[in-house]
Amino acid sequence: MNCKINRNAAKQIKKMLESEEAEGKMIRVIVTEMHGDHAHYDLALDTPTEHDEIVKTDKDIDVLLDTREEFLDGVWIQYFYVPQEGFVITNSQKGHHHH
Repeated sequence: MNCKINRNAAKQIKKMLESEEAEGKMIRVIVTEMHGDHAHYDLALDTPTEHDEIVKTDKDIDVLLDTREEFLDGVWIQYFYVPQEGFVITNSQKGHHHH
């Protein structure tokens, strides 16, 4: 499975991982909603389960992806400061949808 993270997202994720609540946990990408050929994603702090693959990224952050969920393979985690600050998680291999 594959996962990319942009530089801004890596900074924000490292901050999340340094918090006390993150002790012993990793970043997980989850599917929050599915619409036909695309999905909506979010991030969570979690520990690995038997169905997870720990994906290494070029930003020295390991990401948990559930191997049973095809929409997670190829996700791209980005963080933008404008037009509004926040994470944007997409998967160009699985179609996309803009709100």
